[in-house]
Amino acid sequence: MIMMLVLTAGTLCRAAEMKSDFYVSPSGSDNWSGTLAVPNAQGSDGPFATLERARDAVRDLKKKKSTDILVLVREGTYQFEKTVVFGLDDSGVGDSTITYAAYPGETPVFSSGREIKGWKKVSGTLAGLPDAAQGKVLEASVSGKFLTLYDDAGMLPRAQSERFVPSGSVNELNYPKGLMKNWPNVTDVEIVVRPTRLWTMNILPVASVDEKAGVARTAISATYGMNKIGCWIENVVEQLDKPGEWALNTKEGKVYLWPRGETPVMAPQLIEFIRIEGDVDKKGPKDVPVRNLCFRGLTFKHGERYTLTKDDAGTQHDWDMFDKDNALVRLRGAENCAIEECHFLYSGSGAIRVDLHGQKNKIIGNHIEHLGGGGILLCGYGPGTKDVNKNNLVYNNNIHHIGEIYWQSPGIFLCQSGENRIANNLIHHTNYSGMIVSGIVTRFFVKQNKRESSRAIRWHEIGKLPANPELEDVRPYMHTRNNVIENNEIHNVMQILGDGNGIYVRGCGPGNVIRGNYIHHLVSPINGQSGMRTDGGQMDTLFTGNLLYKCKSQGMTLKLNNRFENNIIADVIAPRGTYLKIVEGPMAGASNKRNIYYSTKADCTFISEPGGGSGKVGEDRRGRVAARMKDIDSDYNIYYCKADNSRSDSVLKKLQGDGVDTNSRAVDPMFVDPENGDFRFKLESPALKMGIIPIDISQIGLRN
Repeated sequence: MIMMLVLTAGTLCRAAEMKSDFYVSPSGSDNWSGTLAVPNAQGSDGPFATLERARDAVRDLKKKKSTDILVLVREGTYQFEKTVVFGLDDSGVGDSTITYAAYPGETPVFSSGREIKGWKKVSGTLAGLPDAAQGKVLEASVSGKFLTLYDDAGMLPRAQSERFVPSGSVNELNYPKGLMKNWPNVTDVEIVVRPTRLWTMNILPVASVDEKAGVARTAISATYGMNKIGCWIENVVEQLDKPGEWALNTKEGKVYLWPRGETPVMAPQLIEFIRIEGDVDKKGPKDVPVRNLCFRGLTFKHGERYTLTKDDAGTQHDWDMFDKDNALVRLRGAENCAIEECHFLYSGSGAIRVDLHGQKNKIIGNHIEHLGGGGILLCGYGPGTKDVNKNNLVYNNNIHHIGEIYWQSPGIFLCQSGENRIANNLIHHTNYSGMIVSGIVTRFFVKQNKRESSRAIRWHEIGKLPANPELEDVRPYMHTRNNVIENNEIHNVMQILGDGNGIYVRGCGPGNVIRGNYIHHLVSPINGQSGMRTDGGQMDTLFTGNLLYKCKSQGMTLKLNNRFENNIIADVIAPRGTYLKIVEGPMAGASNKRNIYYSTKADCTFISEPGGGSGKVGEDRRGRVAARMKDIDSDYNIYYCKADNSRSDSVLKKLQGDGVDTNSRAVDPMFVDPENGDFRFKLESPALKMGIIPIDISQIGLRN
């Protein structure tokens, strides 16, 4: 039985409709009382100047008031120089809520950007600067180190070399002659790595360069070997050759910029602006969360990019890290808190993450755009018995143009987090998958000090496993279970990386339901994609009522006992052009029922079966068990190729010869206007007579 999650989308911030207890304004003073009153000539009273002062005033007010408390933040820019932390002392009393919200009709902006001033044109010739940039570059004196820069148009690109294909290991590579030098500031230089795998990338600081040997070494290891696909060198003057590009030299205390406009240039000071942090006991069984805080209508911009460290514990493929301060707003040990109607933009890391203990939190109606990292991450503890990230609501968020630095960052990512509802979100223009739902796959449950997945495992809770654990040995520790992912719209994802998907499910527990989603126009030039996909030993997942339209390579990739029912796959884009790809068995319990496979072109493959196979269940790319359509509960489907329906007839004949699809048909499903994306049924559609339920696209995507 599937455990269903009932969560309403109603606002937690009910206090926002009441008279405010305190006000904050850029023209205020932390020596005042936090009133709305306009200061008199002597400036005797008025609003606070900072969020910290308002937080402290709320702590005092809570001693006298146990009902809802509201702080309204006036329009203007607030420069953050340190993270504002809300702890147990900042929880609402009982069931009351403490809300920090934008003043009605106004847009307060939280920024960690500090304007760089004193720009002047580089005098004479700058050594190493390309000829095209000579006479066009400005310089300014700076202190400290920053990894991103912003003007009013957004993030400025760092100076970057052309792509080259090296040979190398995870921490050293051979580079083309003359490309790299043992610069005095060599540790400012970074290597962007797209390694041997298609589905991730790294940005690694350079530790040393051996010019004679033509070898560079990195301070942090790549996830996979640095070869075959490509690398780029960043942050050297020799590569500063386009408007907007810049390079920082911390040894000189200089930043060099070829400006693309005349607006101020901002250097960020912080990655994390707001952290809600409870009493977290990472090794122990119980955390004490912060409760009943709400942030609404606030804008966050000019955040810094995160970097990898030697102690990081990565998720699958290092798509993100466990328990890392790499989002503008972070809930770390929080219950019944809300981030609503906020705007996140022009920053180097992610927008929102809910770490470790995170329950009954609501992330609603936010606009997330143009970020270096991901959109929303729910990330519990690594595999063990501590299962405390659950029952959260992620609803009606508009997420686009994210992963602009870390390409692998998805719009929404669930890792070791269960019983959540992820609904009516719009995700588009990402460089990898739109949504990832994952845990940790079986092969990592062997003790090793490896960043990807292994370091996150809570061995003190798991105890001893077999030397070569199988899926059933580790499934109790896979806490990404019983999630409801429904009515989301995903399009134009997979812009750069390969082997990804609109929605990807891997290494999770049972009971996840993926329903009513519209995934369309995965049209990037990269092959090896799927609209939706199960992978790496994933079992017990239901996909139903989804519409997959114009997705590249594959529509649905199905493995093991997962169920695919009452979906529409239309016009999968070649090459490959496979509508249903089955990969790995045993498939007892799997289903393919009441689906419609529709193609307007003759270049289509409705069903793809693998070759032979044998081995254990859940072994990723190793010793797969054979998968066959005849092992699947497959019936009442429609296969239709408009350009040449003999292809549909031949597919159905083979399936029926294998003893499945007895009641399936090779007929026109009679959509209203499929060439223009209207997949409603005409009244006389045979699909209705076969029990196929129409998909109501009007219920999918953002709500007003």
